[in-house]
Amino acid sequence: MRNKITTAVMAMLLMSLVACKIDMPQEVESSFETLRVDTTDIVIPVKFSATMKGQSDVTIMPQVSGQLMKICVSEGQQVVKGQTLFIIDHRNAVSDVDAAQANLSSVKTTVESAQANIESAQANLQSAQAKLQAAQASESSAKLEYESNKNLFEKKIVSNYMLENSLNNYKQAQATTSQARAAVTQAQAAVSQARASASQANAQVKQAQSSVNRSRVDLGSYTIKAPVSGVIGEIPVFAGEQVSPMTKLTVVSGNSVMEAEFSITESILEQAYSWGFDGNMKAALSKFPDVTFVMKNGTEYRHKGRVSTATGVVNSSTGTIACKATFPNPEGMLYSGIQGTVVLPSTERKVIVIPQAAVVRLQDKSQVYLVKPDSTATAVTVTTTDAGNGKDVIVTTGLKVGDQIVAVGANNIEEGQRVLFPAVKKEK
Repeated sequence: MRNKITTAVMAMLLMSLVACKIDMPQEVESSFETLRVDTTDIVIPVKFSATMKGQSDVTIMPQVSGQLMKICVSEGQQVVKGQTLFIIDHRNAVSDVDAAQANLSSVKTTVESAQANIESAQANLQSAQAKLQAAQASESSAKLEYESNKNLFEKKIVSNYMLENSLNNYKQAQATTSQARAAVTQAQAAVSQARASASQANAQVKQAQSSVNRSRVDLGSYTIKAPVSGVIGEIPVFAGEQVSPMTKLTVVSGNSVMEAEFSITESILEQAYSWGFDGNMKAALSKFPDVTFVMKNGTEYRHKGRVSTATGVVNSSTGTIACKATFPNPEGMLYSGIQGTVVLPSTERKVIVIPQAAVVRLQDKSQVYLVKPDSTATAVTVTTTDAGNGKDVIVTTGLKVGDQIVAVGANNIEEGQRVLFPAVKKEK
């Protein structure tokens, strides 16, 4: 009964509207949104998973064994190059330095004594040489006297006694000269021996000085200093523990400049050859655009980076090439070990770009509805690649410049359906 009453009421309402000449809304088919295909340039963000690392990360390990006496820094602390980080018990090393220094002083005394011996031997040599010269002069004088008396004796001017006396004087002078010459030889030998002793003492001084230097270096090894400026990482040891050259004390991450380590695929390298890459990696890297680092939470790091290195060898197991992108880190926001994405902008020129909404996905193929001259739609198969902006795709095959396609609502169209309608004119 209620349904009959409702129907009657609706009928009466319609009759009233007609009587009042009120226009009823008419159902009008509207056109689908379309676009005309053309080419354009587009920047595609090529993304690579990356791990950040300090450009000069240094693992700190002691060079000597001993008890760790003091830890002078804390985890996360900013340090400068040369700042003391750890101190190992160095009392024995101090004793070694003192002993080496004492030995050096003793050897230097020996050198001084040897130098004095040289000077004394040289003085003796000079005295012997002077005596030799005097003896040689006396010998020459005695020889002249003997030869003169000999001539006079032959002329019976001098007696035999005077001749024999001059001969004895000459022989005695010769003996004195021989003794003086022997003394000179002995003095020369003494000088040579003194010099040899001094040379040996000097060698001992050098050896002792080397021992002092070595012991001081060893002593310095017990105080471990920061090799670079940066941030202190985890410190897995405690004061009082025994450490050795195999003990990892911490890592100093030089974070003023950071490097994002990532890998590019072999296919990208092959593509680079098609762009004109001639194998000169350094020249190729200089032409790369600036890159962006995006953290895991999607935050984009404020400073741009540059691809700084790329190995010239493809990893046979992964088919990739290891690369590094360098980023400035003046605020210290980047830390070693954080992961994210390196985004490399790649410009594609004169390509066909259409909205993702224009593409219908059917299993393993993609279709776009092409608008024919009679305003009906027909499906054409296309191949596409991602444009990287979340809203567009690049069409590589299936469309040409000038084609008109359905841009919005392609999923609601059937083959041969009319998609363009003339605009409805409103009566004045």
